[in-house]
Amino acid sequence: MNKIDSFTVDHIKLEKGVYVSRIDHLGEEVVTTFDLRMKKPNLELLDNEAIHTLEHLIATFVRNDEEFSEKVVYFGPMGCLTGMYLILHGNYKSQDIVPLLKRAFEFVIAFEGEIPGVSEIECGSYKLHSLTKAKVEANDYLEVLNNIGQNQLNYPN
Repeated sequence: MNKIDSFTVDHIKLEKGVYVSRIDHLGEEVVTTFDLRMKKPNLELLDNEAIHTLEHLIATFVRNDEEFSEKVVYFGPMGCLTGMYLILHGNYKSQDIVPLLKRAFEFVIAFEGEIPGVSEIECGSYKLHSLTKAKVEANDYLEVLNNIGQNQLNYPN
């Protein structure tokens, strides 16, 4: 069995950042998968309540964003709990979505009120949320986004 591309990335060298994980061609259509690496692999983890709340808030935000709403295929957490995936219809580079991500994480930091989709009817784990923890993580990642360098936009060799 062939190793998938994401398992060939050197996670020891991987920094917090925004990376193109893959570009897929589906017939004539192109989709870009982004690795939004919020934590240093094998050293830090996102809290389950925080990542779940980030998922609900940011998925809602990007699917309503004026520029990108029609391009969003998926937004959700990584199983390793070190970040999120964003899949967009189209061929993009990491730097193309940094402004969107800044808006999304600023939205989380400023958010007050009821988290979208948090009821027993709407969510399979509706009690697993923390807006406070999500805001802390959003603030930390926004700091990365505001100071992002080229080494945080392309996977390490």
